[in-house]
Amino acid sequence: MVISAQEPDLGTVATLAAQLWPDSTPAELVSEFQQLLSQGQTQFFLKILDDQVIGFAQCQLRHDYVEGTSSSPVGYLEGLFIYDQFRHQGYATELLNACKAWAKSQGCTEFASDCEITNEASISFHLNAGFTEANRIVCFTSKL
Repeated sequence: MVISAQEPDLGTVATLAAQLWPDSTPAELVSEFQQLLSQGQTQFFLKILDDQVIGFAQCQLRHDYVEGTSSSPVGYLEGLFIYDQFRHQGYATELLNACKAWAKSQGCTEFASDCEITNEASISFHLNAGFTEANRIVCFTSKL
């Protein structure tokens, strides 16, 4: 079962998200997620299997330019995580489908995502889920 996460669920979401984004603590993520959820442009979903939360997805509406799209807002997959032992069983696709349905209900006609250029597992997931690669970039920074 996939459920829409509500404010009381954000601790659970943050614990999962910290697996995906280890540079952030669950406490930092809860604070960030509370703010995002209150703005009404973001939705979190939890995948539950046998009363155990095994994954989450975060999607939101992007009103800025999104590479490869021509409409606004665009639904955007910000993050998706499934515990290792539950991968390759279709659960990530269930979460993705919940995100897409939410974005469509918000008036979006396009949905997008991104991943690190070296993350072959994520690239494979996206392509297998029906995404089309729009572009590959390398970003640079310089201290002033």
